[in-house]
Amino acid sequence: MRLSDCHNFQDFRRLAKKRLPSPIFHYIDGAADDEITYRRNTSSFDDVDLVPSVLNDVSDVDMSVEVMGQKLDMPIYCAPTALQRLFHHEGERAVAKAATNHGTMFGVSSLATVTVEEIEKLAPGPKMFQFYFHKDRGLNDALLERARAANFQVMALTVDTITGGNRERDLRTGFTSPPKLTPSSALSFATHPAWAWNFFTKEKFDMPHLSGHVSAGTNLAVSVGEYFSTMLDQSMNWKDAEKLCAQWNGQFALKGIMSVEDAKRAVDIGCTGIMVSNHGGRQLDGSRAPFDQLAEICDAVGDKIDVICEGGIQRGTHVMKALSVGAKACSGGRMYLYALAAAGQAGVDRVLGNFRTEIERDMKLMGITSLDQLNRDNLRWR
Repeated sequence: MRLSDCHNFQDFRRLAKKRLPSPIFHYIDGAADDEITYRRNTSSFDDVDLVPSVLNDVSDVDMSVEVMGQKLDMPIYCAPTALQRLFHHEGERAVAKAATNHGTMFGVSSLATVTVEEIEKLAPGPKMFQFYFHKDRGLNDALLERARAANFQVMALTVDTITGGNRERDLRTGFTSPPKLTPSSALSFATHPAWAWNFFTKEKFDMPHLSGHVSAGTNLAVSVGEYFSTMLDQSMNWKDAEKLCAQWNGQFALKGIMSVEDAKRAVDIGCTGIMVSNHGGRQLDGSRAPFDQLAEICDAVGDKIDVICEGGIQRGTHVMKALSVGAKACSGGRMYLYALAAAGQAGVDRVLGNFRTEIERDMKLMGITSLDQLNRDNLRWR
């Protein structure tokens, strides 16, 4: 299987599985407990049908949107995800360049493997910094100031990682960051020589935003669940979020909102956006899917704050459905991480190009020329 054979989400997933060692693939692919929420994130879109309109002039369509003050050429962006140089040696550099090529936003994690300073040079377009609230207040201040100095336009505080989810696939494979050499992992690395060569011979793996503050995950191998449970501040509360929002003093979002009451509080503390997200089903299994919650959240706050549907997006029609309900845009991690693992920048360029093609075609088949023409009149729930 080659990159040219990848036409959809599952194609990229299959190619990523072929090219990654087992512990790395299952870190991307896995979720919490029985992975029920992970599956529901996508299957929720199957419970609603699109009702198209015909005989409209759709020779020229505009798929641009404005999200948290940022003009995006397409209504989908690359959500921030950690550890990207584990998946492909180009890591965040590849995603930054591809997102820039497609005129969309790129999110950079606190646990990124490339600095915000380098990303600024690679990606002149819209950029989001994802903030983890650490126990170390000096680290928190440093993260915020580095993102500000690197001209990131949007800050997103992740609020659903107060402790690590039960990611049993990681327990079985022994996944850590950086990877540990064990008999089973060594065998998996050896049977994926291209990945192993690039990982072990190119620049040393690091999480540069944390270097000098914490050793966990940089030169001390830990699981992601252990990192969340030990390094992040479990006393984080609404006052902390409000203070951080004021400190940033710009476009500020909460990532991981799932209830109407929390969405309303996000408005109250001055947020300009929320990501309706359950962390890709990787935290609380049995929780609701973002699309299932989207309507009631949009009804409550959609006229006051930008609502993003994050998670489970695999098709252009999923984007059509989320925007019809009231989301301003969609975002996701796995939607481009499999492509990154499969082929670096070329893979991310291809997956974003596929989304662009699908969304344009779906708009024409829906009979619309701009995305603001989508509404719930063109949806029917089963």
